[in-house]
Amino acid sequence: MVAASIVLAPLHPESDLRAVEAVYRRASDYLALESGLTPDAAARAFFEERPPTGDDAPLKFGVADDTGGLVAIGDLAFGYPEPTDACLGLLLLVPTVRGEGLGQAILGEVKRLASARGALRLLLGVLDANERARAFWERQGFKLNRTSGPHAFGKRHHLVHRLELPLGGNA
Repeated sequence: MVAASIVLAPLHPESDLRAVEAVYRRASDYLALESGLTPDAAARAFFEERPPTGDDAPLKFGVADDTGGLVAIGDLAFGYPEPTDACLGLLLLVPTVRGEGLGQAILGEVKRLASARGALRLLLGVLDANERARAFWERQGFKLNRTSGPHAFGKRHHLVHRLELPLGGNA
């Protein structure tokens, strides 16, 4: 399902709440692991959550398949935790497109956007229980920055590994 160019389409709660809820419904494996929330509660939280600091509201984005249906959602913040950082708060793919190169393609576009905004590094958090995701990010060149927690995620508590990737030729 990897297109030649990936479009990170901005998502808005007024028009896209149900589509985001459908992604969470299809990715129920992640939702059960991460928070135990219902898909509708997770979709509302997706639009409400923001980092404690940062330049602007985060970019809530979606990636559609060739039929126009969302198959991935994400959350990219700039200026958090440091002014020259970008933080990928979430990248969630529905199971049917995992392992096909879409995550890597989305990451390429995220890195391009972050670099264009002057970010020197890209950070993200991976739940300790999500070993498959951590392995993916480490294959992309991310390194452990620190581990913290446990933190509350809905009905669950997790240790979180903060991973970082230098941008702008600093790799």
